[in-house]
Amino acid sequence: MSLLSVLSIQSDLFTWVLLPFLIFISRIFDQSIGTLRLIFVQKGLKQLAPLLAFFESIIWLLAVSQIIKHLDNAMCYIAYGGGFAMGNYLGIILDEKLSIGNVIVRTILKNNDTEIIEKLISMNYGVTVMDGEGSQGKVKILLSILHRKDLKNFVSVLNSFRPDIFYSIEEVKTVKDGIFRKNQSRNLFMSVFGAKKVK
Repeated sequence: MSLLSVLSIQSDLFTWVLLPFLIFISRIFDQSIGTLRLIFVQKGLKQLAPLLAFFESIIWLLAVSQIIKHLDNAMCYIAYGGGFAMGNYLGIILDEKLSIGNVIVRTILKNNDTEIIEKLISMNYGVTVMDGEGSQGKVKILLSILHRKDLKNFVSVLNSFRPDIFYSIEEVKTVKDGIFRKNQSRNLFMSVFGAKKVK
């Protein structure tokens, strides 16, 4: 096989396999970062968002510059779109894993479900109880603001008493004071690495 043939094969391999793969990976990285950046902005983590925006834009420019250089390569377009979609998905997964921020849980209890309140308080969850009336009679309305990392455990406690219990969950952007498990404030570093606040 001649040197010209080898170079041609290597060129085709780069153009149709390696280059689209690199674009795909680049888009995964920049879109994952972009998704996290938007989530952090919504949660009020304004210090980290500009740093993520910087890296997101650099990676995006690198990917787009390669697309422009190879406009006749359909695989680059497919890789670009596929990386964009996968990056969105991975960004959402990362947000769930990091469990950054706080949520408010609204729970509706029947009057005879007061043992749930006692259980939650004994586990050091902050609980505000209000009287209410629903379509089937008097109820208790529970409001609890907690770290997202504690949400799964909180819900499991509710379901352990009544699998059909009614509750709703919403994101909370800002919280001042309040009762939280372990009574410690958390920043992004502690959320990611599980570090304890040093006093």
